[in-house]
Amino acid sequence: MSFSEIKELIINMFGEEIILKEDLTSPQHSITIPNERLLEVCQFLHVQPKLYFDFLACITGIDNGPAVGTVEVIYHLTSIPYEHSFVLKVEVPRNMDGEPLPKVYSLTPIWKTADWHEREAYDLVGIDFVGHPDLRRILLPADWEGYPLRKDYQEQELYHGIIVKS
Repeated sequence: MSFSEIKELIINMFGEEIILKEDLTSPQHSITIPNERLLEVCQFLHVQPKLYFDFLACITGIDNGPAVGTVEVIYHLTSIPYEHSFVLKVEVPRNMDGEPLPKVYSLTPIWKTADWHEREAYDLVGIDFVGHPDLRRILLPADWEGYPLRKDYQEQELYHGIIVKS
């Protein structure tokens, strides 16, 4: 099934307003949807018989920086039996120092593979996945300060007496 056909099924189910942005210039076309609709759209993509996206292949967290003021989460979905793929995005406001982390709904109730993908995005970009069953750092120590893939990340000089910054 083509990108356009999948997009049309989503529009038929949720209406035109479900699509906030559409990217047809990247090698993998994508749509951006409202964060508050993420769970219901993904559930539809998973259970709709014509689509059956049974595999969440990848989640990517991107910090667009303080000037832009947003973070994005990109989901790469695959239907193994139907051999089609789709890219879905959400964009949320970026937090400032001292504010709570940006919140995106966890997709672990739909795809178990979201568990470790979301933990990685939390660990490196600082995105709070609401409803995640065990959201904690996966690559860095639990007491690490900051999120290394943030545009304004300041590497700490020392970590438990070990020189980190050279």
